Amino acid sequence: MSPTRPHDVPALTVRTTAGEPTAPLLRHAPGPAPTVWMRRGEGMVGWGRAARLELRGPDRITRAAAWWRAVVARAEVSDEVRADASGLVALGTFCFDDASPRASVLEVPAVIVGMRGGQGWMTRIGEATQAPQDWGTPGAVHREDGTWPAREWPGVIRRGIEAIEAGVADKVVLARDQWAVAERPFDLRAIADWLATAYPTCWTYAVDGMVGATPELLVRMAHGLVTSRVLAGTIRRTDDDAANLARAAALARSSKDLEEHEFAVASVARSLAGFTEELSVPEVPYVLHLPNVMHLASDLAGVLPATGPRPNALDAANALHPTAAVCGTPTAAARRLLADLEGTDRGRYAGPVGWINAAGDGEWGIALRGAQMSPDRTRAQLFAGGGIVRASVPGEELSETEAKFAAMRTALGVPDA
Repeated sequence: MSPTRPHDVPALTVRTTAGEPTAPLLRHAPGPAPTVWMRRGEGMVGWGRAARLELRGPDRITRAAAWWRAVVARAEVSDEVRADASGLVALGTFCFDDASPRASVLEVPAVIVGMRGGQGWMTRIGEATQAPQDWGTPGAVHREDGTWPAREWPGVIRRGIEAIEAGVADKVVLARDQWAVAERPFDLRAIADWLATAYPTCWTYAVDGMVGATPELLVRMAHGLVTSRVLAGTIRRTDDDAANLARAAALARSSKDLEEHEFAVASVARSLAGFTEELSVPEVPYVLHLPNVMHLASDLAGVLPATGPRPNALDAANALHPTAAVCGTPTAAARRLLADLEGTDRGRYAGPVGWINAAGDGEWGIALRGAQMSPDRTRAQLFAGGGIVRASVPGEELSETEAKFAAMRTALGVPDA
């Protein structure tokens, strides 16, 4: 049955009212599994469920975009705030791979508390009563190996380099997983709060148990403008500011990292050019400083056509996913190679995560620096990866994954090994 038929689409009555700024937003969530999208202390926190769509398969994002258009067409919306994220909004998390058995999800919370630019609001859809619960603690947390323990990861990287040398691909992004296991359920409010505080320039997200703080924006669409942030090329930070400046300079000159970054920018530029009239692509990247790592970064911007049919933010995310920053290049060859080498399903890791509004605008990040919770929230699967090119060094690639795991390990309370 098609999810875009009228009888499959809910008729939602949406009311958004203005209020005082509501920071800290997460303190309003009554339960331990809210829906979250935040950056620099602003954004939205939701709970309850007014509508939900689960999808699998290669056309999952296309079908989600069509379903959302149908939901918008049937909705009755009263919005006295008229901010980008007020009124009718859905949040989603999509699997990386077309063949993943896990579900991709687009859902509309029953209640959303939001704030942007000092303006606060609350959106309600139907009834959503929930008794407030105190924030929980997971008790003792321990780490378990995933598919590839650390000692075996350099061997996987070597096989990736050998495939590149044999001409199978120009670049492949390989990721490894590990588990955090708790004696009591994780409270996503505490995890998201820690991430939003520690990484304020990242996009903190929590949707259907996928929680993290990504530094990489796949696409933002707002009022006819489209932007995307590309990250590729990474170096670990130290506690020494002078050393970090030297490391940043070395990263900016690294031929290996510049090559990796160039592949990623080119893949996004090709995709954006397919639906924009004008496109600005930086000639050289800048170094993005985060608390645990530094990245080479480029911000691309385009303008949507003034006339004719226009894509919505989900259409744009579908056109961009997967970028060379999380898959490799050429895309088809890299996808086959990473599937062979990784040996595990990524699920929603490195897939689009974000939100879309009734106008079709929204923000979709790449689900990095995060974890997928088990249904009972006592187990969290973490992923971390890096781009592999001919000049990659296996030991350094292992160190990069350890640096990228650090944020979520700390957020989850995993002790140092």
